[in-house]
Amino acid sequence: MSRSRIVIVGAGFAGYRTARTLSRLSRGKADITLLNPTDYFLYLPLLPQVAAGVLEPRRVTVSLSGTLPHVRLVLGEADDIDLDRRTVRYQGPEGDRGELSYDRLVLAVGSVNKLLPVPGVAEHAHGFRGLPEALYLRDHVTRQIELAAIAPDPETCRARSTFVVVGAGYTGTEVAAHGQLFTDELVRKHALRKGIRPHWMLLDIAPRVLPELDRRLSDTADRVLRGRGVGVRTRTSVKEATRDGVLLDDGQFVDTRTLVWCVGVRPDPLVGDLGRPLERGRLLVDPFLNVPGHPDVFACGDAAAVPDLYNPGQYTTMTGQHAWRQGKVAARNVAASLGFGERRAYRHRPVGFTVDLGGVKAAANPFGVPLSGPLAGAVTHGYHLAAMPGNRVRVAADWLLDAVLPRQAVQLGLVRSWAVPLDTASPELARMSGAPREDSR
Repeated sequence: MSRSRIVIVGAGFAGYRTARTLSRLSRGKADITLLNPTDYFLYLPLLPQVAAGVLEPRRVTVSLSGTLPHVRLVLGEADDIDLDRRTVRYQGPEGDRGELSYDRLVLAVGSVNKLLPVPGVAEHAHGFRGLPEALYLRDHVTRQIELAAIAPDPETCRARSTFVVVGAGYTGTEVAAHGQLFTDELVRKHALRKGIRPHWMLLDIAPRVLPELDRRLSDTADRVLRGRGVGVRTRTSVKEATRDGVLLDDGQFVDTRTLVWCVGVRPDPLVGDLGRPLERGRLLVDPFLNVPGHPDVFACGDAAAVPDLYNPGQYTTMTGQHAWRQGKVAARNVAASLGFGERRAYRHRPVGFTVDLGGVKAAANPFGVPLSGPLAGAVTHGYHLAAMPGNRVRVAADWLLDAVLPRQAVQLGLVRSWAVPLDTASPELARMSGAPREDSR
């Protein structure tokens, strides 16, 4: 390689893997710049455990500068890309503006919360896309239980100890599963009124939880959730959200002070501003992850519509598995475009999925073999330890401590409600929240 300038935008699953692979391939012979709002890679699958107090926040973060030798980190949010001039303009964390020039560009900007036109949701709900939101939810849930314990009447006590999660995909299912265990433990120290216990509700318009997965995994998750007392409501959606609760589409009003929005994600709007063909908001690329007409531009992860070569006419789904593997292919093809190695098309079949249901419970199907109970829990924990690019010992230590010691249920007050808006698509709001832009499994 010559001293080519490579710019990677985004350090989620796809961007981080691209940077790490290129760092090894280039061995300092290329100028690699990584543009990202934060100085860490966030391991999103374990975020529900942060919200539930199982893991400390730094356990799910991996330092970019500490793990990516030969990569220059620039803190900032890309807000304009000029494909003709080969430049990326960005705004830094303190409002300063800058511009990066490139010979090769990798777009891995990920996704943002999917918003639906439901009255009151943007004002009264919170998403679950980043570390600030997990910390806010942990404080908020703790506070609601503490206030419920001293509520002046049963109605207020019941409302504050009711938690509504919308969206029964990966994130929503895990948030509800961990949340019920967390609040059940909280009330051991903050007893509620007689006959009242914390109640989590999981809503989705789909006919079952985890609708995108095998029916056996869905049934396992449903059984565990209901066994813990989680109110699973399928074929149900929110008609309106207010400060005091949510109105469901069947006419029922649920008194609650907590609405967690996990209905899914949409591609970062930045790719829509490029003027290139899109597929449902995702930037169309060829099987080699190249943007057609721009051999110097690559895209991967949630922001890219990558042809699924095993299913002609379809595109790979927006999951962390695909993003992680696409990042490696993108890096190799960038190197190949600079004369180092040969390029390859992206091909990947899922090797199975895991859903962490808290405690020793999980649902998993490694290599197509459906598992449940403690065995699935062990497989799920092992998978995460193997997949994490760092902090494995610390994560394992936190799991061990959580198994033998009570959780520290205190409010830290580090994140305020206004700092974690549901709509993080706006660059200014995203900078306020500090939320990363890469998704899930």
